[in-house]
Amino acid sequence: MGRLRYSMIMSADGYLTDSEGRYDWAVPDDEVVAFITERERVADTHLYGRRMYEEMRAWEDVDESSGRSGTDLEFARTWRAATKVVFSRSLTAVSTTRTTLERDLDPARVRAIVAAAPGDVSISGPTLAAEAIRTGLVDDLELYLVPMLVGGGLRALPDGVRTRLELVEQQRLTGGFTFLHYRTGATA
Repeated sequence: MGRLRYSMIMSADGYLTDSEGRYDWAVPDDEVVAFITERERVADTHLYGRRMYEEMRAWEDVDESSGRSGTDLEFARTWRAATKVVFSRSLTAVSTTRTTLERDLDPARVRAIVAAAPGDVSISGPTLAAEAIRTGLVDDLELYLVPMLVGGGLRALPDGVRTRLELVEQQRLTGGFTFLHYRTGATA
């Protein structure tokens, strides 16, 4: 059985977007994208909230004619090959391959997805992940810290959760990015 991993690029002060909804300060370079691609290869299933899915679905159309780097092309291939489950009450349909739509984050359904997956399962989108973290579903936090303080915006991690974390891996990447991999533990 795989593990449920929350993977997110965030500012050093804990935000996914700044107070204006921008994340241009968090765009990774090719080395960071290659690192993320390798990490995501072992997660053959991705769970998304609506907003994160809407951002990520652009990868469906990235191909050799798009003029993107080889690193971006490899990430796009990896993304398209993965099974994707989108949790949304407002979407009426999904438009990408290997993608299904669920209305609510049902913990039993998520556990079944993780149990059935041949590898790890990745969850993305801070609202969806916050719900999964609060219900104790998330096994690992994989955080990509950007050397930037943005002072407010959309939080990458939920308020009101107290959980011990075990640091199992860290790596300094280009552009000052730092990768931190934590396993979740007993509630403190």
